[in-house]
Amino acid sequence: MTVTKHLPKMPSHAFHFFPFLFSVLLVISVTTPRAAASSRCAVDDGAYSTTPLVSFLQRLQSEALKTRGPNSFDPKLYVDLPLKEDLNLTEAAFWKLPRVNGIIPANYLHRFLEDYFGDAGEDLVYTEPQDFVPEPERFLPQVSNPKVRAWALEVHSLWKNLSRRVSDNVKNHPERHTLLPLPEPVIIPGSRFREVYYWDSYWIVRGLLVSKMYDTAKAIVNNLVWLVDSYGHVLNGARVYYANRSQPPLLSSMVMEICTRTGDLEFVRKSLPALIKEYTFWNSGIHKVTIQDLHGHKHSLSRYYARWNKPRPESATIDEEAASKFLNDSDKEAFFREVASTAETGWDFSSRWMSNSYDQSTLSTTSIIPVDLNTYLYKAELDIAFFAQKLGDSKTYKNFLEASNARQFAMRSIFWNAEMNQWLDYWIRSDDCEDVHQFDARNQNDRIFASNFIPIWNWGLTSGLGENSVIVERIYESFLKSGLLQPAGIATSLVNNGQQWDFPNGWSPLQHIIIQGLSKSGSKASYGLAQEIAVRWIRTNYAAYNTTGAMHEKYDVDGCGKVGGGGEYKPQTGFGWSNGVLLALLEQFGWPSDRDIECKLGQASSFKSGKAKSKSSKKKTKLKKLVEKKTATQKVIDSLGEYYQIARRPIMLGDFMKELKIDEKEEEAENESLPTETC
Repeated sequence: MTVTKHLPKMPSHAFHFFPFLFSVLLVISVTTPRAAASSRCAVDDGAYSTTPLVSFLQRLQSEALKTRGPNSFDPKLYVDLPLKEDLNLTEAAFWKLPRVNGIIPANYLHRFLEDYFGDAGEDLVYTEPQDFVPEPERFLPQVSNPKVRAWALEVHSLWKNLSRRVSDNVKNHPERHTLLPLPEPVIIPGSRFREVYYWDSYWIVRGLLVSKMYDTAKAIVNNLVWLVDSYGHVLNGARVYYANRSQPPLLSSMVMEICTRTGDLEFVRKSLPALIKEYTFWNSGIHKVTIQDLHGHKHSLSRYYARWNKPRPESATIDEEAASKFLNDSDKEAFFREVASTAETGWDFSSRWMSNSYDQSTLSTTSIIPVDLNTYLYKAELDIAFFAQKLGDSKTYKNFLEASNARQFAMRSIFWNAEMNQWLDYWIRSDDCEDVHQFDARNQNDRIFASNFIPIWNWGLTSGLGENSVIVERIYESFLKSGLLQPAGIATSLVNNGQQWDFPNGWSPLQHIIIQGLSKSGSKASYGLAQEIAVRWIRTNYAAYNTTGAMHEKYDVDGCGKVGGGGEYKPQTGFGWSNGVLLALLEQFGWPSDRDIECKLGQASSFKSGKAKSKSSKKKTKLKKLVEKKTATQKVIDSLGEYYQIARRPIMLGDFMKELKIDEKEEEAENESLPTETC
């Protein structure tokens, strides 16, 4: 049996029946680090150059590590420090510091930092959110349990703690700060994450909307639009050193959520040009990949690819140590590019991106066409088409509708695995440097990750499989048998290797996306599973909050109330997206007074695999049991996706209406009562 060094693929039956043998062979096969596949291909990535300030702060970071040692050392702190004086004066003082055997004495370094720098994070100052009230009107009406309601109000109040605005010093002296001068107030994730982050913002927005903080939510989007206008894409985070990469593209989803709540089409109008500009960033140049399937069809899909081949400034000392095992500069540069590209995925780091699950030097992110990225872009295409239609831009509407159809077809052709009933990442071969890559089913990565189920976020649309009750049942069964469902939620993977985006960690965004997909599948069993996962996740958040007094960035789903760990920094609290997901789940599912919020023993085995009975089957008339007093049109939209009115494609919608036996005259009559200006 041959194991390819850069493709984590082997025959499916061997993988499932001999996991130990697979791991051993894989470890043996990768004996020396090598540059990732596509990194060895000649690519004009237009790499960003650093700034003099960032270069100096990286040098300071390196010297501080020598002085203070690795214990509890956070390299990010040093590149976040604001200067009190101009850079030339600060550098001159730095080079005059005494060294003993090449190391700055601790007392001299401490005094230098006090004299020439402000505290990390002080360039963002507290600001009171103008739309915050202690208990918003009709806040979580379905939460009747007193304990849960009191806790939810405490989490709601955390928005005040995380609210900031950029200080005037940043705007007056931008050359002294790595922080970018965002024009409007922000909500930060918390702890060491002192600035805005891209994909965190989607779930922060979701939570703010539950809290009825519409103006704060709009300000977050306006800041991200400013980044697109300034850089051509939304940066990973609002620091100058993040300009070389982005994060999962969810800006259009934020606009859609806000528009759905507020009906503010003027807000949509102002945001649309930036959405189109960002979409171009993800669908051209180094991010665009063309694959030809077995039938000769060429498909355009997208990948993560940072324009950077140096250590990440915020983690430079870590990256330099990790790259020390490479023997030449070109391999080190290739590794640095893979590291930065993995940071762009939001999953930094995970065995998902490694050809050897236990060796970070085998990161091959730029060689992978990811399921989740293309799911987000498919959703962006539908969002933009919908916005264009609402604003009367028929040309843009048509273009993006066609683009969504093409991506749907591509995802079905390249990612879907009918044997596993999952969507699998596709790996480009290490020797494949062609402009058009030939599809080979063996290049699908059949390891289990939560991302294999991300396309159900827009169930039926993204999959390209239609609302087929048999397919819905198979995916439901596949998820239950995958091993991802744990006592406290969904595990990120099944590999326990110490990386934070692997087992046993569970993350709020992944819980929410999969819960949303299951709840909108049209299957009663899937809806029940979605609710069960939500209950587990809410309970573990509550237990950890009671124990620690904080919301956490990630949780250990192997047991209720356990905080997550692993990765290259200490576990963080705050925490923006965890707060947002909690509030969104409580809004969707509620919490009755007679349901206990305390952890339950043995809840891992409380939900068993069973037949998923689709609401689009013979028992269609029972659809109303899950959705109270909904019109025929709303039923159809709910079954096709979360809210996509744009999905009224004549063939798909017509067939589905026929399947549900919805009378067109009835639908027209009901349409008269629907709001005309809503997203």
